[in-house]
Amino acid sequence: MLQVAKKILGKNRRRELSYCVRKFSNDGSSKDDPNRTHSSRVEANRENPLTRTLNILGSDMKKVKNFIFPKGKPAPVENVSDYLEKYRREDFQSHCDVLVIGGGGVGSSIAYWLKKRARKGLNVVVVEKDSTYQEASTCLSVGGLRQQFSIVENIQMSLYGAEFLRDVKELLGNDVHVNFTPYGYLMLASEHGAEQLQENSKLQNVLGAKNEILTPARLKERFPWMNTEGIALGCHGLEKEGWFDPWALLSGFKKRAIEYGAHYVEGEVVGFEFRTMHDVMTDGVNFGQYQGLDKAYVRMKNGDIRDIKFSLVVIAAGAQSGSVARLARIGTGKNILSVPLPVEPRKRYVYVFRCQNDNGPGINTPLMIDPTGTYFRRDGLGGNYLGGKSPSLEEEPSSDNLDVDYSYFDSHVWPNLARLVPNFEAIKVNNAWAGYYEYNTFDENGIVGPHPYYNNLYIATGFSGHGIQQTPAVGRAMAEMIIDGEFRTIDLTRFGFDRILVDQPLYESNIV
Repeated sequence: MLQVAKKILGKNRRRELSYCVRKFSNDGSSKDDPNRTHSSRVEANRENPLTRTLNILGSDMKKVKNFIFPKGKPAPVENVSDYLEKYRREDFQSHCDVLVIGGGGVGSSIAYWLKKRARKGLNVVVVEKDSTYQEASTCLSVGGLRQQFSIVENIQMSLYGAEFLRDVKELLGNDVHVNFTPYGYLMLASEHGAEQLQENSKLQNVLGAKNEILTPARLKERFPWMNTEGIALGCHGLEKEGWFDPWALLSGFKKRAIEYGAHYVEGEVVGFEFRTMHDVMTDGVNFGQYQGLDKAYVRMKNGDIRDIKFSLVVIAAGAQSGSVARLARIGTGKNILSVPLPVEPRKRYVYVFRCQNDNGPGINTPLMIDPTGTYFRRDGLGGNYLGGKSPSLEEEPSSDNLDVDYSYFDSHVWPNLARLVPNFEAIKVNNAWAGYYEYNTFDENGIVGPHPYYNNLYIATGFSGHGIQQTPAVGRAMAEMIIDGEFRTIDLTRFGFDRILVDQPLYESNIV
């Protein structure tokens, strides 16, 4: 459409220029020459080149309008800008400023924050392979929120997560109901981990969290249904901790991002196009041989392959982020590109069970994690509980599917639950599901920020089960990095890809 308009305007501009040249070259004089007759001056005024140019431009605009709104057909909207906005929203976006790969919690939060800040200043496209989110890690998580970490950045991100959930209706809309349950976390430690638990608690409270350290006697007083044998200390979150509905949060991010102008495409990224950029230099690459990312190829739901040209791209594909990175030669190239993105899917089971004698812990029970990593919490008001345990490396189940192994509950989960809560000797599993962790094999923490080789590739993945509570902070941080060129609220520099290059992992201490 714009090309046709340009041709119309170009043709008339050439015609006017030719007219002006002829007009002034015929006699070499202007209309103000005193030697010219009155009638010739009148004729010159009537055919003034400036007047004629304005008339022709007016005709040009009419032709452009007739091209956009053909005669005999009513205009679909009141003006051209509204029409172009409608066209841009409905048509497939073959070009964009920022392409976000992955429309789960992290990807949708990034889209939300980018559009919240830039609105019409950035064209943002989100590619999500499954709009139903049936296998998305976000929707299959337990939805916990806690500040009980040992790394400053993780504590800060979860503190902001609590702040965001407190104001969620103002930020995402009155129809977003995350159903936050504020009963906190209760982390339990044996003698081996007691000192670290205390140190973690001090740091958390200094940064703004609010929790308390409980001895076995105080634990028994506060939670009489608990067996404290083998427990040296407990850390109980008093504020800003609990659990919520992760699907509601994801839906809120996505809905508001679309309202702000983000475009969602249902498809799977299957490749990239690379472009040689002669003016870019990087370590290990000869001058003039740097190849940057230029396009992404997307397999649509109907099988068609479409391409999207972008300025910047963000890998936020959850458990599949490592596979997407390989499409960009990360882990298969030379020098810096020989280092892979260490994120892979790990299957985790969540079991729904009920205490058969209805004598289980009450409704104010926190989400409890014992020294073995076994956890449980109440699920609603009907006497149901959720629970599970992350397997050891030797026990890792296959991630080829999301089938549930009920025998794992009998052998690895139930014995620990029954030891901690004697009334759990008589429990029955009613339901279960499996979901994927976006597991960072390097240090089990998020990887956030620009890639050190590509000047237009950013990463936000690898949160290893902590992601849903950190989505508000991560999305905001990525928007800052893209728009401002730096982290402004929470400095996540240590979470960058560079730590993998220099082999400096960020390990949590006494944290699951």
